[in-house]
Amino acid sequence: MSAVTQTLTEVAPGYRAGRTLPLRVEALRQWRRRRTLVMAGVLAALPFVMIIAFAVGGGRDGGRGGGDGRITLIDTATASGANFAATCLFVSAGFLLVVPVALFCGDTVASEASWSSLRYLLASPVPRARLLWSKLVVALGFSLAAMVLLPVVALAAGTAAYGWGPLKLPTGGSLPAADTVPRLALVVAFVFVSQLVTAGLAFWLSTRTDAPLGAVGGAVGLTIVGNVLDAVTALGSWREFLPAHWQFAWADALQPQLEWGGMVKGTAVSVAYALVLFALAFRGFARKDIVS
Repeated sequence: MSAVTQTLTEVAPGYRAGRTLPLRVEALRQWRRRRTLVMAGVLAALPFVMIIAFAVGGGRDGGRGGGDGRITLIDTATASGANFAATCLFVSAGFLLVVPVALFCGDTVASEASWSSLRYLLASPVPRARLLWSKLVVALGFSLAAMVLLPVVALAAGTAAYGWGPLKLPTGGSLPAADTVPRLALVVAFVFVSQLVTAGLAFWLSTRTDAPLGAVGGAVGLTIVGNVLDAVTALGSWREFLPAHWQFAWADALQPQLEWGGMVKGTAVSVAYALVLFALAFRGFARKDIVS
């Protein structure tokens, strides 16, 4: 027990470290931030932008395929609302959904440091581990909400525009309409887990700097570097240790027979990296001079 906590226990018998900075308080503080509302607006607007793009481009062909005759997920986007939601996830998973994760996890501590409000939070006093844990849980919660918001809006808008029906598969065949929502939920869950590496990287950088843009930009930049390295085929089997190598393994969930192999490997790699980065964040923050 620290000297501050011991003193508070003596002078304030009702003090409980575990009751400081409740999650609802931190969530409300983050919800009121302008960047949260802007990001929600961007994600909610994307499906409507794509609907307009398909309408202008005459994309309602049900999947004619490209010049080589192959049908892709983009070609089947207007086949049903489920296809449209899957397409929105496909075009956004590689980069767009990285941004809210890096933003929520990279800005949460660094912004407090830049405003010099961390010292006042700790003087409340909120234990450092409690402060960091509250911010991490809320940041991950907002990141998950961002990933859920996009497909939910896309499914609703796509159903209104293209109707409700089975999910037409680019590889041939289709999934029954009753199975599409559970499969899409599995896709969202895997995308969230695969982005835990970006979340851990952004959160660790956020505890190391008082420049929010540096933490957010650093996480996005290193994520892009991972994607570039995965494209280097000369690395061979070493690419399997890169989280980016498995970021589209969720496509196995959109098959007539659900395949778990790629998603299990991707989950193991992402969680392993994330746990190390989160541990580094807590270890470094516990020793950081907040008042410097």
